[in-house]
Order: sequence, then structure tokens, then C-alpha cells
Amino acid sequence: MENILSFFSVDNVLLQLDGRSVSWLEALSVLAGLSCVFLAVRAKTFNFYIGYVYNILLFTLFFQKNLYSSMMLQPISLVINAIGHYRWTHPHRYEETRKHELKITLLTNPQRLLLLAILAGLTLGWGFAMAHVNAWMPWPVVPSRLPYLDAFVVMTILVAQWLSAQKKLDCWAAWMTVNITNVTLYTLRGLVFMPFLSAAYIVMAFFGFRIWYKKYKNE
Repeated sequence: MENILSFFSVDNVLLQLDGRSVSWLEALSVLAGLSCVFLAVRAKTFNFYIGYVYNILLFTLFFQKNLYSSMMLQPISLVINAIGHYRWTHPHRYEETRKHELKITLLTNPQRLLLLAILAGLTLGWGFAMAHVNAWMPWPVVPSRLPYLDAFVVMTILVAQWLSAQKKLDCWAAWMTVNITNVTLYTLRGLVFMPFLSAAYIVMAFFGFRIWYKKYKNE
């Protein structure tokens, strides 16, 4: 058990790049993340299975890097992942394609405005909570260094995941926003692979939108 815990520590270094340490944990997170997004871009249901593993790896990584908003996101993401897995494989009759899959749909403009308002409120609220984390945590922790940026990423990820779970084409705009912000966040926190992973996600989100849009038009 001790050997397993030490393997999944950010102190277990895989290699050094430009004076920064890259842990096995970060490298495995990158691999799982790329695999998950690649499958989601192709609208493959198997992406959810990889997503479960990805959530666990990220929870461990963010805990050790003191990114508490991102860490606490992972159990919620796991639940949304499970909901999406069920929705994609059990669509209602009026929602399914000829292949008995969940249809790709779009949000309405009022729904988009409501979602943006909710996102702004949640970001401010959670950012404030993270800035004063020691006031409500039962034990002392190292405060988040970028509470509001961290909170914005977390809440936007939740929005993107929920839209993905409902197979909304709008999810790719949310994912694009998340990963542009994440490049900054991860770089400032000293992660090496994760900024490159987010940059790769930006490219994959572009292709994801194109592939899903083509499916949307055909459906």
C-alpha cells in the first residue's frame, strides 16, 4: 500500500524538464485526459470509462498541488460523468437517432444567457470561499494562490461537463474557454505537462465542434 501511495505522489519524478519536475502522476493524468477527450471528440461512449479513471488521477494531483477547487470538482465530475454515460446510452425515444443514440442538440439563446449568469454567480461565490478556505475547513490548509481563477475554471468545467452529458453542441465552446484559462492556471502553478495538455485540448475542442456539428446537421 505504501509503495502505491509513493508511486502516486508528485514527488515521484518521471523526468526533469527545464528545471521542473514531471511526476508519474501528472504523466498518467495527461495520457488519460487525452484518451478521454479523443473518444469524446469522436462521440464514442467508451470515453466515460476513461473519464472515471481521469477523475481519480486529477483528484490526487490537484490535492498535492493545493488546487482545492479543482480537487473538489472531481467527485462532482465523477457523478456528472455517470449521468452522461447513462444519458448517452439510454436516450428517450424522441431524443434518439436512427442508431438509437442520444441526439446532438443546441441550447436556445435564453438558456445560454441563464447559464452565463449562473456561471458568474457560482464563480464569485466559490472564489470567495476558496480565498477564505481556512475559515470553514476543519483543519488548516495552504490557501489557494489563485482562488477566483481556480473557481472560474472549476465552474466552467462543470457547465461544460453537464452540456457534454446532455450532448449539447455548445459544450465545445465551454471546453475551449476552460482550456484557454487552464493553460495560464497550470503554468502559474508549476505544472509541466498539464499546460501542453490543455493546449492540445483546445485543438481537439475545435475538431470536436466540427465533428459534432456535422453529426448534428445529419441528424
